[in-house]
Order: sequence, then structure tokens, then C-alpha cells
Amino acid sequence: MRKTYSIIVKVITYFFILLFCYAAISKILDFENFQVQIGQSPLLSAYAGFISYAVIIAELLIVLMLIFPKTFLWGLYSSTALMTAFTVYIYLILNHSDFVPCACGGILEKMGWTEHLIFNISAVVLGIVAVFLYTKKEYPRKTVVLSLVISNILSAVFILFLFLRSDYVIKQENNFTRRFLMHPVLKTKSIALENNTYYFAGSDNQKVYLGNRTMPQNLLTVDSMLQKRLNLKMDLDLKKYPYRKIEVKVYDNSYFIYDGTVPVISKGQLGRSETEVISYKDAFFSQIEIINSNRMAIRALSSTTKNLTLGILKIGSNGKNEVQLFPQLLEKQSDGVFDSDGYLSSNPKSAQVTYIHAYRNQFLVMDSTMKLQRRLSTIDTTTIAQIQVTPLSDGRFKMSKPALHVNGHAKVFSGLLFNPAYLRGQHEPVKRWKESRTIDVYNINKQEYIGSIYIDHYKDSEMSDFTVTDKHLYVIAGNQLIQYRLTNSLTKYFKNGVAENRIQE
Repeated sequence: MRKTYSIIVKVITYFFILLFCYAAISKILDFENFQVQIGQSPLLSAYAGFISYAVIIAELLIVLMLIFPKTFLWGLYSSTALMTAFTVYIYLILNHSDFVPCACGGILEKMGWTEHLIFNISAVVLGIVAVFLYTKKEYPRKTVVLSLVISNILSAVFILFLFLRSDYVIKQENNFTRRFLMHPVLKTKSIALENNTYYFAGSDNQKVYLGNRTMPQNLLTVDSMLQKRLNLKMDLDLKKYPYRKIEVKVYDNSYFIYDGTVPVISKGQLGRSETEVISYKDAFFSQIEIINSNRMAIRALSSTTKNLTLGILKIGSNGKNEVQLFPQLLEKQSDGVFDSDGYLSSNPKSAQVTYIHAYRNQFLVMDSTMKLQRRLSTIDTTTIAQIQVTPLSDGRFKMSKPALHVNGHAKVFSGLLFNPAYLRGQHEPVKRWKESRTIDVYNINKQEYIGSIYIDHYKDSEMSDFTVTDKHLYVIAGNQLIQYRLTNSLTKYFKNGVAENRIQE
């Protein structure tokens, strides 16, 4: 039996030596990227410099302790404590963070975070087993248990300390207050979709049009009663162009198929699968919005300044298209790319275009020619994008700490901007915030905040996309298409009405 215990201890020891050697070496070989990934963690960003070195040093020291007999037991205690620290960290990421960062490299990078958590818990159990088997007769049981408890509690407390002192926690409640509208939407019905990869390609009062990221040539039409469905398979030669991310937009009686990484836009008529190319090699773009049948707003990366730029693509007759860029629209604060990131939206009723910044409290309102009408503010206080970008040796750029994400993919409709916000305001219940998505509503014709709406998660799935019509708000959450009826407390602002809370200009 003693020999069996000895074999088990050796196997567990070799496991830890191999694990920590591999982990440390993989981090050293790609240290630059590892340090950036630590900086992207919502819990460790403030300590990225210290933690990136400390983790590698700790892993190598534990390997040395496991090799030498005099420090072997300390090595087992330390292995267990370090894996406990990793386990607590992953638990906090999964349960107390609004986003999950990249894994930290090595073989575990291929795992999902839940699998990573299970792996770490298993390693902690193995460490405890090894300690008990190794000290079975030589050490008092109470001393062993006390040592395990103290070492593991200290490692857990250390991670909790970093969490409580992190920028993420400090920034969770911000210095602004929301006003929630009185029952602005009422849930009416929902239907199940085939999968959770649908998005809104367009909508009107009679129908909503859904694209599908896994089946990009399919366009699903659902009537406003959520009863009739019509699936259209659009003709598209996938072999002719190296498409990466095909998307569809519907305007009036037409649909447009595009992939900004490939400078090709095709057009077809609803109800017909045939398509024709209407733009070829005119522009690469990262976003596009249909203003009308021959005019589109685009967001592109300028080949001269290397900054994000808004522009317009005009579809002319006989293939004579024109692209015009407006570099003055997006105001550079630091790098001109990450600090200018945001979301385009167009208003089918007034041909207005909006662009809301993702990392600062500003959105732009433009007319159909992309002439700036006004710059307006959202209710949070982030005027300067809180981002930190690090250039890598291979020429790439990465955020070296998590950016403060302010605004989501806002949609403009009938003079209002509906913004899925990322920041929790003062005195908002944490539980309510986690169980729903908050949409802030703004008047785009003057500096007015109308109020806010809660959109509850469907089971464990939060809203992934939404669209607004005259009478309804439609939401996709998981594999559900959910319809909400708009009430007068919101629709009265579509044309006239006084806002509930005004932002000072």
C-alpha cells in the first residue's frame, strides 16, 4: 500500500512539474502577448506588470521545490495554493465580470473558461491528495490540514484583494443617474429560431428580416404576428470571392449582401434569389448602413492616415460609383482606431445617419449626405476614451488593459436613438443590472435624454440584437425572437414631447 501511495504522489508531482514548466515556458516565449492578455483582464489590469512576472516566477519556483527533497512538501503546498488562486480568479471572471478576456496562453488557451475552471478544481484536488498521501505517517494530521487550509485561504484572499482593488470594481457604479420610463414596452409573444446566430437585417411595420451568420445566404422573413415565416436562399458565388463575414441588410423591397473585407456588394429583390453585383473594388469597409437605394454610409480605415473614417458610397448608373470620405467626422483622441470605434445606424424614416462611440459619451448625427448636423452626449461622464493600446513586435496593436466600454450598437428610429448601455449608473440594483440589458433612449434632434428601458434576459441569454418599428421593439436573445409592444410613454417622443431629463449642453 505504501508503494502504491508513493507511485500516486510521484505521478501527481510529475503532472505539476510538467504543467508549470509548460505554462511558464509558453508565457516566456510569448511574454509580450501574455502581458497584454493579463492587462486585458477586468480584474488584473491595474497589476498587469507585477502579475505577469510574478506568475512565471512562482511557477518556476514551484518546479524547483518539487525537484528537491528538502523543499518537496513545500512544493506540494504551493502547487495546491497556486491552483486555488487560479480557480478563484476564473470563478470571479465567470460570475462577476461583464466580459470574459482571452485565456493566458499555452495548452489551456484551447479550453473554454468553464472547462478551465473544472481543470483547476481537479488540480487542487490532486494537490490535496498528494499532500495527504505524502504526509500520511510522518506528520500530524492536524498540522497537515491546518497548513493546507491556511495556504489555500491566503491564496484565495490574495486574489479577492486584487479583485476588490481592481479598476473593474471601481468603475462599476458611475456618477450618473438613469430615469426609467413607466412601462415603455410590454412583452407580447416570442418564437423559437433554429439557432442563436440570427441578427436583424431590417424591419418595417409588417415584417422583420433576419440574417443568419452560420447560413449567410439565407434570409428569414417573419410577419408582425410572429406566425408566418418565409425563408429565401439568395444566390451568391462563394467561390468567386474570399468572403469571411457575409451580412445582409434589407431596405424597402431590396436586400444587399456584403462583406467589407471583400470590396463587393450585391443586390437582390425580396422574394427573388437572383442577385447582381452593384459595387466592385470601390471600398473596403468595416461597417455599412443603407441610406437609400443608391447611397450607403460606410466606416473604413483610411489608407493615408490609418485612422477610422466615415464616408459615403454612391451607387451610380452604368457601374460609375463614387466613394467620398469625411475624416473630420471622427475626432481622434489617441490612436485614431480604438478610440474612434463605434457603431453606425441609419434612420429609414428621415434618411439620417448616426454614429455612437463605443468608449466615450458621444454620438454624431448626420444627414443623408453625411453632413454633420450635431454632436450629442450620452448621460455617462466618459468624455475621453479610457483605453491603452500597446504595439506588438509583429506590427499588430492590442489593448493592453480592458477599455471602459460605454455604449453598444445603438439603433436610430423616428428621431430617437436606442443605445444598449454598458455602464451601470448610481443606485441601480446590481441584481437587476445583471439580469437584464439597459437601453438608454435619446432625442437625436437636440441634447435630450428621454429615459431608459430594461430588457430582461431570456433564461441565461441576454439580448444579442434588436430593432424598432412604429409599434414594436423586437429582440433576439439566444434562439428566441421576442416581440415587445411599444407603449405611449415611449412612442409619444417619436415626433413630439418633452424629455424626462435634459443634459446640459
